Amino acid sequence: MLMRTDPFRELDRLTQQFLGANGTASRQVMMPMDAYRSGNEYVVAFDLPGVSPDSIEIDVERNVLTVKAERTLEPGGDAEVQVTERPRGVFSRQLFLGDALKTDDISADYDAGVLTLRIPIAEQAKPRKIAVTGGEKAKQINP
Repeated sequence: MLMRTDPFRELDRLTQQFLGANGTASRQVMMPMDAYRSGNEYVVAFDLPGVSPDSIEIDVERNVLTVKAERTLEPGGDAEVQVTERPRGVFSRQLFLGDALKTDDISADYDAGVLTLRIPIAEQAKPRKIAVTGGEKAKQINP
């Protein structure tokens, strides 16, 4: 199995985590989420306030779900920015999905700053009853 790696990608990510784009210390940018099972599907909700729906990318490759989003600062016009405390830039989060999920049928909805993904459970992974059949008389086994 071939895996593409970029040795500098991880270094860039760590640098951005500890030093912001302007070279000053910054805090880690997070994409908080909740995940739960509801009936025959898993629901995953990501908090992405202030993110344009056009900047959200969702990919699934080999049971790895990747969510990327970008928040930009656009004060507009001739505005002079005084304070910037809200995290901005590119946010990314990966989830490893089990084989029991139908990755082809994932749906996504973005409302009020929350991205909600619904991941259906595959038919073969759903609980089911197994009928027991047999004869009326028990057979005796002689050794």
